[in-house]
Amino acid sequence: MAKFDLEKYKPIPVVYELRYSVLKRLRAGEDVLSLIPDIDGREETKRDVIRAILSGASPFLVSEEGTGKTRLAKSLTKLLYKVPAIKGCPYHDDPKWSKEWLCPRCAESENPAEEFGIEFISPEERFSRIQGNEYTNFAKVLGVKDIQVIREGRSPTDPKVFTGTGIFRGNRGIVFVDELPAIPTNVQVLFHPILEEGKVILEEFNLVKPVDIFLIATGNPEGFAHVNKIPRPLLDRLEMIYMGLPEEEVEKEIMLKEKFKVIPEYYAQTAEKGEEKEIISVDVRELERDVALPWWIIEVIKKTVSYTRKCPNLERGVSIRGGKRAVDHTYASVEMRCGEVASLRDACDGLKLSLRGRVLVRPDLIDVEGETQKSFEKIDLIVEDIMKYAIGSVGAEIWEKIQDLSMWLQDEIIQVARSYTKRSFSSFLRQYDTLCEAVQRLSSLGFGRVNETLLNEKERALMYRAKTLGGRLADEYAFSAVEFIANVAAMHGLVEESEISETFFVPRSFKL
Repeated sequence: MAKFDLEKYKPIPVVYELRYSVLKRLRAGEDVLSLIPDIDGREETKRDVIRAILSGASPFLVSEEGTGKTRLAKSLTKLLYKVPAIKGCPYHDDPKWSKEWLCPRCAESENPAEEFGIEFISPEERFSRIQGNEYTNFAKVLGVKDIQVIREGRSPTDPKVFTGTGIFRGNRGIVFVDELPAIPTNVQVLFHPILEEGKVILEEFNLVKPVDIFLIATGNPEGFAHVNKIPRPLLDRLEMIYMGLPEEEVEKEIMLKEKFKVIPEYYAQTAEKGEEKEIISVDVRELERDVALPWWIIEVIKKTVSYTRKCPNLERGVSIRGGKRAVDHTYASVEMRCGEVASLRDACDGLKLSLRGRVLVRPDLIDVEGETQKSFEKIDLIVEDIMKYAIGSVGAEIWEKIQDLSMWLQDEIIQVARSYTKRSFSSFLRQYDTLCEAVQRLSSLGFGRVNETLLNEKERALMYRAKTLGGRLADEYAFSAVEFIANVAAMHGLVEESEISETFFVPRSFKL
């Protein structure tokens, strides 16, 4: 790679790399579903996976056998780039890493890049698979002792006798844990510090080793043979995503597309695979969240998370981590549509991805032995129902401020819902004086509600200069505000949900 300049090169963690790769494609106008090209159909699954990537979270794909979970995981390597590594290092150590990150061989050298040279690792080589079954143990997940090195005189507790396997082979890439629930529970706990701190803890060697991986896991639903219980702390570090079978017409296309055929050029194709892949070079400032959550969206997320701990349909509410992820995934939902400002639909998508694997639904509401897809749909419906309560709670304050406008608001909300088409929403809204006044009152309630040091530039602009905003930011801010007001109005009987649901998102109710 004659053009590569080691002096100018800067390492980037793989979770940042994946986020950059997705953002770059979205900003170029690519369809979000095309980012996982090897899976046909399953649009919601792919959206959730992309949402998790944008949030730096680890997906956990749940489904029955034969739905394409492994293929989806491998497909994510197409979002990776070539990266430089110290030549001959089995763990793909980066030539710019500090010694604490390097393997024992590379760490011994004063300048490993100069001593051993540099090679380039293709995206396909940056994929490691750990196959889960009842025999999966420490050795398969982390590594084994090299008996030959011990025979040569090294102590059995010397880190140099340790040879890394699954996690270490995936260093600087994607680690795919296939059938996580099939792994014995006492082995699953090895993933805790990896997901929480990005470190492997080798107690026997008194060694804490950082690793740079993106982990994606799969598993069959509870009730299948060889399924062990996943510890709640581990499940809390994963985003549970259901992956069902495709629709019949899509499945037909898959069957025809993947029927046996002879490809004479196969060997030539595989030999050249990844040769022209771009080497990643990123300004990390490009990875900052550049979309905004208005104050009412933040409040709705907060209240929804809080209400999971009181909901009678749940045996257990969500953790603090679940709340943080809900915010992350809401940002990601806006980024996925190349938007500027979060709406209630964005928040709902973020909440469902974050909460479905972290809440514990009453057993009588979920048929464990039944159809997994229906169980997931019911959990998502319960989340929407809780979100509806949260909107009602947050909306109580705004209702007090706009109740005097209700006589005129009723007609204007219905007119907007019926007549709005995809054009500038803020310009369209100017003809509705009462709604404009309601939006201003809603905006004014946000002053001082959120610590502004925790907000990004766009969010501060929404808080302090809502009247002077322009362009798409103003359009999406106005739409989000009117959508929220319309939902509050529906809850107070001012309009019917059916009158606004064609234009605005309205969370569904859960009925036993």
